[in-house]
Amino acid sequence: MSMPYYVAPEQVMKDRAEYAQKGIARGRSLVASVFSAGVVIVAENPSRTLRKISEIYDRIAFGGVGKYNEYDQLRVSGVRHADTKGFSFSREDVDARSLANLYAQFLGNTFTHELKPLEVEILVAELGSNGRPNQLYHIAYEGTITDQDDFVVLGGEASTIADRMAQGYDATADLGGALRVAVGALAGPERTLASSDVEVAMLSATNGRRAFRRLAGAELDVLLAG
Repeated sequence: MSMPYYVAPEQVMKDRAEYAQKGIARGRSLVASVFSAGVVIVAENPSRTLRKISEIYDRIAFGGVGKYNEYDQLRVSGVRHADTKGFSFSREDVDARSLANLYAQFLGNTFTHELKPLEVEILVAELGSNGRPNQLYHIAYEGTITDQDDFVVLGGEASTIADRMAQGYDATADLGGALRVAVGALAGPERTLASSDVEVAMLSATNGRRAFRRLAGAELDVLLAG
């Protein structure tokens, strides 16, 4: 009788990580940045129909990079969870931290127990209210969750883009200033990204109860032009 093929657990985890990282690196990156009036989220995305950035709930936004169909399923699940919790309890009980924890648990279980890991990285952002600060949560493909209070970068070139963000980041900047720094960090010194090359949304209390709003067209052109 032939012996079953054996692969060390460490090698299995390494192979899964490399597989997920390659899938994520094939996509374009995303940046979320805190500015004076809220949070601006910018993704390199020339598509006008396949969204990387979406609204989850009143003050909560979602961003995803990697394989579109996989992170879009996570987005839909997050919307359903938030709606159910808000209906069962109250709208104030829906928060980014609990949603990020659920995403982290799901991604971690999938990475550990399923044959194929999800090729995604997830952002959950919440606009601060009642004295609470803005919240940015980055959930990696294997379920690792990190929180930031200034900016976060998702995607295959995250470290390089984060270095460029750090050079120009200013928490007191207005929307236009924060947007131009984020777009410049995504583009790098050798490229220029126009408004048609990016998808932009913001969370701001000036938008009312539903803090999420997309920025596009002439409004985005004016902000990028400074």
